[in-house]
Amino acid sequence: MSSLKDRKRFEPSEVEPRIVERWLQSGLFHPDPEGTADENFSIAIPPPNVTGALHMGHALNGSIQDTLIRHARQHGKRAKWILGTDHAGIATQTQVEKRLISQGTSREAIGREAFIEKTWEWREEFGGTIIEQFKRLGASLDYEEERFTFDERYVQAVLKVFVDLYNKGWIYRDNYMVNWDPGSGSAISDLEVEEREADDTLFHIAYPLTDGSGEVVVATVRPETMLADVAVAVHPDDERYTALIGKTVTLPLVGRELPIIADEYVKTDFGTGCLKITPGHDPNDFEIGRRHGLPELSAIGEDGRMTALVPEYEGLTVAEAQQAVVKALDEAGAIRAKEPYTHTVPFSHRSGQRIEPLISLQWFMKMDELAAPAIQVVKDGKVRIHPESQSRRYIDWLENIRPWCVSRQLWWGHQIPVWYRGEDEVYCGTEPPEGDGWVRDPDVLDTWFSSALWPFATLGWPEQTPELRAFYPTDVLSTARDILFLWVARMVMMGLEFADDIPFEHVYVHSVIQAPDGRRMSKSLGTGIDPVDLIDAHGADGVRFGLLAMSSTQDVRFSEEKVSQGAALANKLFNATRFVVTNAVDGAEPAPRPASVEDRWILSRLAAAREEFEERIRAFDFSKAALGLYDFVYAELCDWYLELIKGREYTAELSSHLLYVLRETLVLAHPIIPFVTEELWEHVGGTGLLAEHVLGPEDGGAVRDGAAEAAIARVIDAVQQTRRFRDENGIKPGQVLAARFEGLDGEAPLVARLARLTPTEGDDREPVAALSVSGGLVELLEGVDPAEAAARVDAVRKTLQAEIKRAEGKLNNAGFVAKAPDSVVAAERAKLDQLRAELEGLG
Repeated sequence: MSSLKDRKRFEPSEVEPRIVERWLQSGLFHPDPEGTADENFSIAIPPPNVTGALHMGHALNGSIQDTLIRHARQHGKRAKWILGTDHAGIATQTQVEKRLISQGTSREAIGREAFIEKTWEWREEFGGTIIEQFKRLGASLDYEEERFTFDERYVQAVLKVFVDLYNKGWIYRDNYMVNWDPGSGSAISDLEVEEREADDTLFHIAYPLTDGSGEVVVATVRPETMLADVAVAVHPDDERYTALIGKTVTLPLVGRELPIIADEYVKTDFGTGCLKITPGHDPNDFEIGRRHGLPELSAIGEDGRMTALVPEYEGLTVAEAQQAVVKALDEAGAIRAKEPYTHTVPFSHRSGQRIEPLISLQWFMKMDELAAPAIQVVKDGKVRIHPESQSRRYIDWLENIRPWCVSRQLWWGHQIPVWYRGEDEVYCGTEPPEGDGWVRDPDVLDTWFSSALWPFATLGWPEQTPELRAFYPTDVLSTARDILFLWVARMVMMGLEFADDIPFEHVYVHSVIQAPDGRRMSKSLGTGIDPVDLIDAHGADGVRFGLLAMSSTQDVRFSEEKVSQGAALANKLFNATRFVVTNAVDGAEPAPRPASVEDRWILSRLAAAREEFEERIRAFDFSKAALGLYDFVYAELCDWYLELIKGREYTAELSSHLLYVLRETLVLAHPIIPFVTEELWEHVGGTGLLAEHVLGPEDGGAVRDGAAEAAIARVIDAVQQTRRFRDENGIKPGQVLAARFEGLDGEAPLVARLARLTPTEGDDREPVAALSVSGGLVELLEGVDPAEAAARVDAVRKTLQAEIKRAEGKLNNAGFVAKAPDSVVAAERAKLDQLRAELEGLG
């Protein structure tokens, strides 16, 4: 154990690698699979992409989960943080394809088998990057049992679930509307679709009534899709068109006869109130078409080009087709109006290309039977979602759930376990069928299908392993809200269906960290901030504290100031420990030995800090947990208690007491700032690793003491007011002033020492200032001219009153409050509160 005497500050870059190695060698992160899930504590990490690197969301979520895991260990739980990565089908395949293109080849050129080999090579090269970065964050994951969604046992679990659902009739093949990404040549999930604002033109197109009696006008931003129109719909209560329901129109440019139908989906106040129905290219039109038994035509193919539906446009890109169709409509005199139209348009997050809603032959999964029990466990409180508002979103989505497209037209993924032979033979199984002539379905499963099994498949299911018995169900899932439906809900469904229990008891939906200017963090936008760079600059403890302090259940802007605050906290705790250890008598053992009111006070405040920390952790209020810790260490322990004991002799009794307070502070702070606390642990009499310390009887010496808290509160108020008076009147900090005290008999010596006052008795001079403090009065007998002091106070009062008036005027300005960012308005309100408090303090 190295001495603290020669170390002026905490150096994370020197300490962190050494501490991580000690933790890993201890085996603490790899608990034995003993006991039951009720007795133990477990979290399954949201598996990062195998090709991923640590980003701000990982760092925040990792800090949250590690705080919970370390906290559980302190309470004697056998805690397992399940580690693993996701094969991330489309993301990984995209990266490997880019590499092949840079090498002058392609996946099609090398074939499926060789491509899979190349992808495994990619995984070997990059798959460990984020794991090592989690170690730098101090994440106490079970690194000895890293899981991967392509592990052999995991693959078998995925295939079994597919086959079982297929045999129940819940997985089936059908032509259905999907999000088609022409860039990747695959259907993609909703999560991989991002909405972007686009400026288009809204075209009003005349469709003549077939009987020649007039026309109806439809409005569309995609005239190229009209080639696949199969009907025109109006609202059944729209008096403008009720007489036309049942008639037909002739489709311009094509000549196809289309029925006019009635459907309540049509909005009477959009466009003309007449809606062209194109089931092959619009999800809502698809549903209308199915309700009315309409044909489903496709004008756009999976390659993003026009099909042979209308031969003269075949092979054109969508953009080219739109120009050609608009030109033809103009020449035919069918366009009645054009107007600018701004709306949101779906794009593929992966390829960047515009999504084409297409009807495609895909594998789908019925969700109704699975959704009902997943809804009920949330309604019953068996699965609790924090904040509660997210429960309503979860239930609403499940109550309106549609069939899930589980197939993807990729090569990297769990290949669908279905084989075909001839026209009619279909076989589904975990092993290939016997006999010749069978051809396996080339599609793979959506990545979310395999990750839906994560909490139990990582523990060895379908085998009844000791790990499954010990750690399933898990206790908490921490995640961002954008995958509440795509992942969280599906894990609940699959856990109930296959593992016979909920996958977790609590779901904590954490904030999304935005760039400081409020935009999303993105490398492409230049707004990304690398957490590893922050660790290099501020240390892992600073990053963890900062992210937790800025976290909430709402989106928040990144604040490097809070990360700096965390680094300062680590250093403050280091220096406080160094100061105490350097001055403590040799051989002192940590024990609560209060010999004065301030000793009792710090024990009481330590107990309060522990109570508040426990309450915040139970409530998943990590911001207040972190900031409460900061306030205790900085303000109460360092700024006040260590000042209050200055001048006292470092006896064995006081040394033991100080070491105890510091030891218990390290225990309290460890889940949030584990590195500095682990480094200091043995210096304050801790044995073994702090990371494996379990709260016991020795941690019970700190108890609440109302009398001590009230006494020191009076001291603090008197000292603060006296110091403020000194500052306002330019009195040098070192100048000792004569003073009289009223009502502070027990606390007067402490006030006098900290405020640099000399208590006097029998001095009948008129006071130059009388400070009304909590519990009494402090009369200063020298230091300033009373008239000058009054004039200074009056000047300060007038300045504060003017500032208050300005701030009130700004906040009463409805325009400012409406237009300014929320953070600016909140800062202005906080400033006003501070000004009012300062004015009140003047008396």
